[in-house]
Amino acid sequence: MRIKKNIAISDTGFVFNPTTGDSYSMNRVGMEILEHLRENRSMDEIVTQMTIEYEIDAPSLEKYFLDFISMLKQFELIDEDNEN
Repeated sequence: MRIKKNIAISDTGFVFNPTTGDSYSMNRVGMEILEHLRENRSMDEIVTQMTIEYEIDAPSLEKYFLDFISMLKQFELIDEDNEN
């Protein structure tokens, strides 16, 4: 999965979808996940990296990650046809 190419993301956590005109604010963790997705990393790579960084167990992080991805899909911020 990938962040859509037309999505604008600022360094401060502001996310803008020009297709819908909607904007969102992300926290630091959300921004980190978006950066990993922009780098075309797989879910497994992201979960592995973040479990080490945040000292959280993989099943819990995976649940939070999937919830976040579901939200990104709902807000039309990611391309679903590029799923890893």
